[in-house]
Amino acid sequence: MQLDGWFTIAIAVALIAIDFVIRILAVVIIPRNRRPQTAMAWLLAIFFLPYVGILLFLTFGSRRLPKGRRAKQQEINTYIVETTEGVEDVGGDHPWLDPIVTLNRHLGAMPLVGGNTAALHSDYLGALEAMTAAIADAKHYVHAEFYIFALDATTAPFFEALEAAAARGVTVRVLLDHVAGLRTVGYRRTLRRLNAMGVRWALMLPVQPLKGKWQRPDLRNHRKILVIDGVVAFTGSQNIIDSTYNKRDNRRRGLHWKDLMVRFEGPIVAGINALFVTDWYTETNELLLREAATEPRIKRAHALDAQVVPSGPGFDGENNLRLFNSLLYAAQEKIIITSPYFVPDESMLYAITTAAQKGIDVQLFVSEVADQFLVYHAQRSYYEVLLEAGVKIWLYKAPTVLHGKFFTIDDEVGVIGSSNMDMRSFSLNLEISVMVHGREFVKDLRTLETEYRASSSELTLEAWMQRPLAGRVLDNIARLTAAVQ
Repeated sequence: MQLDGWFTIAIAVALIAIDFVIRILAVVIIPRNRRPQTAMAWLLAIFFLPYVGILLFLTFGSRRLPKGRRAKQQEINTYIVETTEGVEDVGGDHPWLDPIVTLNRHLGAMPLVGGNTAALHSDYLGALEAMTAAIADAKHYVHAEFYIFALDATTAPFFEALEAAAARGVTVRVLLDHVAGLRTVGYRRTLRRLNAMGVRWALMLPVQPLKGKWQRPDLRNHRKILVIDGVVAFTGSQNIIDSTYNKRDNRRRGLHWKDLMVRFEGPIVAGINALFVTDWYTETNELLLREAATEPRIKRAHALDAQVVPSGPGFDGENNLRLFNSLLYAAQEKIIITSPYFVPDESMLYAITTAAQKGIDVQLFVSEVADQFLVYHAQRSYYEVLLEAGVKIWLYKAPTVLHGKFFTIDDEVGVIGSSNMDMRSFSLNLEISVMVHGREFVKDLRTLETEYRASSSELTLEAWMQRPLAGRVLDNIARLTAAVQ
């Protein structure tokens, strides 16, 4: 009995010592190179639940991609810089934008190029039909890269167009995110269809430890890209799936997604294709240098200047966050943001509220309903400070989930792509953003914003402050979880 007692005491002392060491090491290690709010969230998790917290941190605490993947990204970046030296071809002077262009070039390697056209596709089925029609015209290759890529009744014509292109000798390559696919209805059916179509395909960021493929499991490739022959490219917010995402709960609630895709032509297509080439090389070890060639210059009416800004854990900096903040501080008259998941970090929150307090017209479009519980409530936790600063918040009416991801600065610049304005898109997801300089493009986005406003209700500070206490508590708790990354 005495030995048993001493053994129990020894175990208890050892556990206390381990607990103490974990806490000390956490204070030393976790704040390094992390935002203060992120570090604090991890420290709270570890201090309240030390053993569970440390296991979660070891699994999810690092946002860096494996060394081999980062090396490939750097290799492609070097190639892009070397082969695009001096290709900047832009129209007109815009001195306030020049430093932002230089920043983007330094971070993501891509130049600003002129001579582009852009057409908006804001109707969900219309965008799918436009992409399907473009595939039907392909002569050399089709590059399709989507976070979610699913076969269903809505997307069947898209798959049929890919199959027909492959049958007539066009090289068709498809990339889809692994974990997003696993969570999607009909994933196995989709893979069987791809195998039967005669196309080449690969999974992005696969979590397959038995095959030696492993990284932090919630790092995702969130890009949406379609490139046809290096001449036409589509990018934006829309995945290849039915607008209900084929989920029973979405159908029960009547939810459907409203997205925005943009069809680009001109030299910017080569920049968009370069991201596909990068991701294809990363996943397959096949470097498509011939397909990475730029298109010959063609003079176009109402040509736009545009720059691709890639971002994600393959880069040292948070490229999209730096771009967004730079533009927010450069605004002189108007900032209008559309984002389905709006969970800004402290720097972006300051940029937005500072702009509003300076008298700039700042408007934010978000959805009245959402599909992600924690993100939705974390987003709501920012409404009070935004409204107090003078930001107008428009709630797009249910049952539509407003999923477009773009913003406009004055009447000069629009940014469109796959990136949400949340900490996940800033740090954990591979994203694409395209910065477009041109009044015609912004005018088209303004028209779309007007349509959104007509389908939205304005949230007032008075109404917001009357919400139930339970909702406030839930919003604030969700806000803490958003920082753990």
